[in-house]
Amino acid sequence: MSQEVEYWRGRNVVSAMHVHLVFVTKCRRNVFDDAMLRRCEDIMIEVCDSFEAELREFNGEDDHVHLLVHYPPKVAISKLVNSLKGVSSHYLRKEFTGRVNRAIMHGHFWSPSYLAASCGGAPPSIIKQYIEQQRRPV
Repeated sequence: MSQEVEYWRGRNVVSAMHVHLVFVTKCRRNVFDDAMLRRCEDIMIEVCDSFEAELREFNGEDDHVHLLVHYPPKVAISKLVNSLKGVSSHYLRKEFTGRVNRAIMHGHFWSPSYLAASCGGAPPSIIKQYIEQQRRPV
């Protein structure tokens, strides 16, 4: 079972960086339906493109979304998340006013917290073992 790794190539770097992101709606309000999730995905694809990143996978439930993003090393995850949440909040609140009651959600769409988990590549234990086995000069 081989797994093909896609690399991002820059002028002085080759990388394969992926992050799993989870965003939860404010107070875990059940606001998403299929149409909102589709629009949210479109918005997040555009935001990722502006960071030269790629949204590899997107899905969600009525109160949260999951993203798998392939990104270059020059991108700070906190800035990417800030933009993803800010831009999507703006457009979703504007386009789905009937579903998103600002008073109930205290003027916010997303909870301020989020999950960002690195993924892909070998597990840390394998990397640690590989580093330990390097032939250190005496």
